Amino acid sequence: MILTRQFRLPTYINGNDSGMLIEACAGLLDKDNAEDCIRRETEEETGYKVSQVQKIFEAYMSPGSVTELIYFFIAEYSSAMKVHDGGGIDHEQEDIEVMEISVDDAFKMLNTGEIKDGKTIMLLQYVKLNNIL
Repeated sequence: MILTRQFRLPTYINGNDSGMLIEACAGLLDKDNAEDCIRRETEEETGYKVSQVQKIFEAYMSPGSVTELIYFFIAEYSSAMKVHDGGGIDHEQEDIEVMEISVDDAFKMLNTGEIKDGKTIMLLQYVKLNNIL
């Protein structure tokens, strides 16, 4: 499983001492459809060029105050799909650490509070409930 660690100012403002957040790959649609967006963001952030993505669900994260609808995808990957080191795009001032970890380790990180990102938690639960890995 590939996750990323990156600085998120809102978490820093709200008490995350480092501002760093471990999360699943994601990005704004930028007028793309959701499938094109997740392929683009996966390559930019992780360095893997995935071709087959599977939409598993969509959800409003906080419908009482935010209009954002999040599309959730999963995809298989292999070392042959690695096209560069990842880490984000320089002109977007992204500083992303790519983390390849087992699902078991991801759940340990969830239980210790290292993973606090809602979309990542939902994806991990989906993987576990559906016995994907």
